[in-house]
Amino acid sequence: MSYLRTFLPWIVFAVVPSGDWQWGALAALVLSVAIIAQQKRAGAGFDALVIEAGSAVFFAVLAAVAFADPHSGVHDYSAALSSGTLAVIAGVSLAVGRPFTLGIAKRTTPREYWTARPFIRINTVITAAWTAAFAVTAVVLAVLDHAGHAHTTPATVVQIAGFAVPMVFTVRYVAHAQAKARAAAQAAR
Repeated sequence: MSYLRTFLPWIVFAVVPSGDWQWGALAALVLSVAIIAQQKRAGAGFDALVIEAGSAVFFAVLAAVAFADPHSGVHDYSAALSSGTLAVIAGVSLAVGRPFTLGIAKRTTPREYWTARPFIRINTVITAAWTAAFAVTAVVLAVLDHAGHAHTTPATVVQIAGFAVPMVFTVRYVAHAQAKARAAAQAAR
């Protein structure tokens, strides 16, 4: 559920009709800020809000551009820019050694595991998968946009896959890592 909340502004932006992109960007901005405020009140640290903070900045800039010039060429590339921005945010979190998924995982993982090497490694792998998915999605969308297929069914399918594939990977990888840890614990007995 926390991944859904994390990416909800991006989902809202993606489902708003493309002719109303300025309103989609504004709705995503408002939602990003609301999620940050709600999560901060609930005690979440900044490490759990990396994507949300990046989302707020991206949608603030995009809304400003969209309202200043609703016919801006940025509109055609907005989906690719969205995925590219997510790739940069996720990639930077990896580069600084603070994978964005760590903060999300800490919400459901006991504190004693937070500094364990396997926990950090698992989140590094998961964040790398999300980063790669966002980067590939951005490139494919840019190619589609450049070919005049922005905001089409193929572009929508690519966007959905750009979230669905890493989400499925995350669920399966975590299950695999947990099963492996249980097997190791049983073997040690």
